[in-house]
Amino acid sequence: MKYAKVAVESAVFTFDKAFDYAVPAELESAAKKGCRVTVPFGNSSKKRLGIIFDITDFTESKRTKKISEVLDEEPLLNDEMLELAAWIKDRTFCTLYEAAKAMLPTGINHRMVASYAVSADITSEQIEKLNESEKEIVDYLHKRGVFVKGDGIFKSLGMKNMPAVLDAMVKKGVLICSHDAVRNIGDLTVKMLRPVTAENEVKLTKKQKEMFDVLNDIGTASVKELCYFTGLTPAVANSLVKNGAAEFYEQEVINLPDFAGEKGNKTEISLTDEQRTAYEKLSLLAMSGKPSVSLLYGVTGSGKTSVYMSVIDKVLETGKTVIVMVPEIGLTPQTLSLFCKRYGGDIAVFHSALTVRERLDQWKRVKNGQAKIIIGTRSAVFAPAENIGLIIIDEEQEHTYKSEQTPRYNAIDVAKYRAAYNKCLLLLASATPSVESYAAAQSGKYELCTLTKRYGSAVLPQVVTVDMRTAEKAKGSKAISQTLYEGLKSNFENGRQSILLINRRGFHTFAACNSCSEVICCPHCSISMTYHSANNRLMCHYCGYSVPFSSVCPECGENAVRYSGFGTQKIEDELASLLPDAKILRMDTDSTSGRNSHEKLLDSFSKGEYDIMIGTQMVAKGLNFPNVTLVGVVSVDQQLYNDDFRSLEKTFSLLTQVVGRSGRGELEGQAIIQTLTPENEIIRLAAKQDYDEFFKTEIRLRKGLVYPPYCDLCVVGFTGENETVVKFAAREALDLLKNYVATEYKGEKIIVLGPMPARVAKISEKFRHRLIIKCRNTARFRQMISEILIKMGTDSRFSKVTVYADINPDTAI
Repeated sequence: MKYAKVAVESAVFTFDKAFDYAVPAELESAAKKGCRVTVPFGNSSKKRLGIIFDITDFTESKRTKKISEVLDEEPLLNDEMLELAAWIKDRTFCTLYEAAKAMLPTGINHRMVASYAVSADITSEQIEKLNESEKEIVDYLHKRGVFVKGDGIFKSLGMKNMPAVLDAMVKKGVLICSHDAVRNIGDLTVKMLRPVTAENEVKLTKKQKEMFDVLNDIGTASVKELCYFTGLTPAVANSLVKNGAAEFYEQEVINLPDFAGEKGNKTEISLTDEQRTAYEKLSLLAMSGKPSVSLLYGVTGSGKTSVYMSVIDKVLETGKTVIVMVPEIGLTPQTLSLFCKRYGGDIAVFHSALTVRERLDQWKRVKNGQAKIIIGTRSAVFAPAENIGLIIIDEEQEHTYKSEQTPRYNAIDVAKYRAAYNKCLLLLASATPSVESYAAAQSGKYELCTLTKRYGSAVLPQVVTVDMRTAEKAKGSKAISQTLYEGLKSNFENGRQSILLINRRGFHTFAACNSCSEVICCPHCSISMTYHSANNRLMCHYCGYSVPFSSVCPECGENAVRYSGFGTQKIEDELASLLPDAKILRMDTDSTSGRNSHEKLLDSFSKGEYDIMIGTQMVAKGLNFPNVTLVGVVSVDQQLYNDDFRSLEKTFSLLTQVVGRSGRGELEGQAIIQTLTPENEIIRLAAKQDYDEFFKTEIRLRKGLVYPPYCDLCVVGFTGENETVVKFAAREALDLLKNYVATEYKGEKIIVLGPMPARVAKISEKFRHRLIIKCRNTARFRQMISEILIKMGTDSRFSKVTVYADINPDTAI
């Protein structure tokens, strides 16, 4: 007998592994590595979903259950992806199934659905003991005479959905339950017709013969096509099948994106001497057949995209595939447009703004080898591409490449794994590389390619810093200085475009009572509410709770609530008063929540339909608008003085990137930075676009305080509704850590900060505490953390506390 090692859905981390299952003889040909199955699991043998990780001839288990069903005709995950799933499990403290599921598009995933029917052995005595609702359920199922989904039962009877009631009836022997795997979204198919016999073997009417002759000529066609070309109805096709002359079958259809039909135009890319030097170095690495990592570091507007597109051309000539990743959905449309013009429809797109159906279709195109270039955000790193020749991560410093949900992977780490497996080049590109990446390049761990000049005649913008402590404000404005106003006005009058950065959304960002000094906070989170003028409500940006706007204090009842601070909506409102004729576009989470809204808004701005674009950090990176000659930073002080060890790096990167949006064409650009601390060194260096000097300053600070790259960070988090128990769990975990380091893991060098509350100590009624561990991310260290998680997970005192570990999170706060 064959045995399968299966990763099972919803297995608890404390005992998760690939479980052994016997493969029934009738399923031996279907059960393959990478296929999904349903299996009985646990003491109750309840059916669960699983993924086969291996097929073997033996098992060490004394009692093995059998696989119930194989759900896929062909494997969804190849050997590379299965090995990658095990690698992710080891490094992110997730289950094997969670790691594998992250690689699949939502639409292809199954879910287990419970259906119910009346037991054949039910007795009148059992029915008598039921309450009225239960009797109603039995009567309904008796009349249906088939298995009915649980939610369908309650919906038909107009009852509240309570699965526990049905499960209790199953335990009483009144109902029987069947669990079935159901796809989230089925394959899109079209009804096809093909001949199965010769014309002279069956007797056909005139209309049937007419359709059969057309079908014989073309071999196969959809019913819709046949009816269109013959002018006949589907009833004729049905008659052909009934007479045995033809047969129906379903053919899968993959909807192609709008750009799939484009041809592309590979005109020669003109490179400067500096760009050509970088291209030649990168081409050698890409063609070497050895795994490597390179950092392409160039000032904003230096033409990094032209360099890596030239390398892509070289790789595509060898027949290999390419993955290109961008950090934000907002950058995807511009990148896609650029790539479509050059490569036509040979592209697939992966990002969260696609519908479930679109994501599934794009995944299938890559799986079937119909796309050679994959462009997308973080999830693109899991594209089912074969024979990868190059992986590019643009704006590699961005935090969006790190997942904050299980599995907590970093797409750059996953890309390194895939580059090593495929023996190809991983190219990281940025004008402001992460401190860790630039340190790796300086040490020789990564190859370094540098572009020091802007492409063509473009020059870096002139930067003006405005001291908001003493600066004159524009008339009627609380946030815009006279200097910034005059710059915006001049730009508008000259037909140029401007971009304003304010990294806070909403109208007012703070509300407090003048009478009792109470800050208006979310009742479910430990964070202040933000006023949004669009819906006239106070909103929590963490849990979504909102209340109508009011000047009456909910604490003391006085009509004394004052609103202060400013977000994107407030700046939009002030600009509309200052420049009433200017067309203003706001780009933030609120304005881009609609489908394809990023693409539509950016396209409108690119066409000159708007004069000024206001936005959060989504307007700061990667965008290229030649007519933008002024960039204004309304305020950056809050991010600069955040209690995060990366705050200086993030502020420098944000300022450098947004300043770099100005003057990217033939026109000279200007940037105006408003701040309360103009003497700050980070602002000065960002104004000069001097990354090298910033790096020297920051790396000394990191070394002195022992932060990455001089260590790794592991955050162990604790969340739960009872704050006392959460605190106790954090202290208990610290005691376990101390004990392990003193005994079994003696010699493991760590520095522990905490336990302490998270910066936002409560979100959605759950309190949050954490330990921050400075460490080395070794297999031994991860084993120690795994054992702590297992011990905490099996301790009944902490059954209502969620404990997780996150290696090298974007922020440790």
